[in-house]
Amino acid sequence: MHKPPVKYLVVIESDGAMLAKLYDAHRVLVSDIDATSEEVAVMTQGLTPSRDGNDATWAPVLVGHGEPERRAARVYTLDV
Repeated sequence: MHKPPVKYLVVIESDGAMLAKLYDAHRVLVSDIDATSEEVAVMTQGLTPSRDGNDATWAPVLVGHGEPERRAARVYTLDV
């Protein structure tokens, strides 16, 4: 089955480690990867993140994370 392309990358703290969560255009989780990986650096190069992790759109998606983590999350919209 073909997976939809990744549209959003959210860098968020999870249990003391930084995690990169990859979502499709419908904000469905595609994958989790280590936020310190070179892949994340390449994907976010030149992009400016928003701090929308605790807004009405992202808070329900990131419900497993506490409010402080959601507020500090960096949300990148990727070019697809």
